Amino acid sequence: MTDKELRKLSRKDLIQILFEQSKEIQSLQEQLAESQKALEDKEIKIKNAGSLAEAALQLNGVFEAAQAACEQYTENLRMLSEKKNKNRVKKKR
Repeated sequence: MTDKELRKLSRKDLIQILFEQSKEIQSLQEQLAESQKALEDKEIKIKNAGSLAEAALQLNGVFEAAQAACEQYTENLRMLSEKKNKNRVKKKR
């Protein structure tokens, strides 16, 4: 609407336009608040996803260390068993 057209409007029409604009502003503010909330939720999910990925990597390290310890323990048992078997064979002779 041009300035000329606005000047020709009555006070009642101007108030009506202001009222409609006020309603539209309020609606847009609500939409903005919802959008900001959705964005914050997504950012939290992204941060948590990063945290979960880091936790998974750390757990992998724990599992790898546990696997290595298990293999070392098994190897030690095997070596101990072989040693005992050798000693038994020596004693039988």
